[in-house]
Amino acid sequence: MRFMLMLKEGTGPADGPSQELMTEMGKLMEDMTKAGVLLDTAGLASVDDGARLHWDHGKLNVLDGPFAEAKEVVGGYAIIQAKSKEEALEWAKRFMRVHGEDWEITSEVRQIEEPPEEWV
Repeated sequence: MRFMLMLKEGTGPADGPSQELMTEMGKLMEDMTKAGVLLDTAGLASVDDGARLHWDHGKLNVLDGPFAEAKEVVGGYAIIQAKSKEEALEWAKRFMRVHGEDWEITSEVRQIEEPPEEWV
């Protein structure tokens, strides 16, 4: 099963991630890679440069960023391969703990539904 771990925008130290955090995150990514779990990961560019598309009964609306609800904005993601939701949650917990006590962040874990065979 594949899962997407989405990191929602949060708060942290004013000077950004510490070198210690970056080192620990690198170790976690290495552990996930060695375990064969990590499929893809990245941070996302600012909402200032993004756009939202909304489809409403045949009418398409495009709204350029920035967006007011920044706390609901996904700032990064990881796609992992796990045997179960419980295993995916354990990897997500490790990711969250790496941040330490100076951060307030939220991660959402969602299973990726595979497309129907006729789409592939």
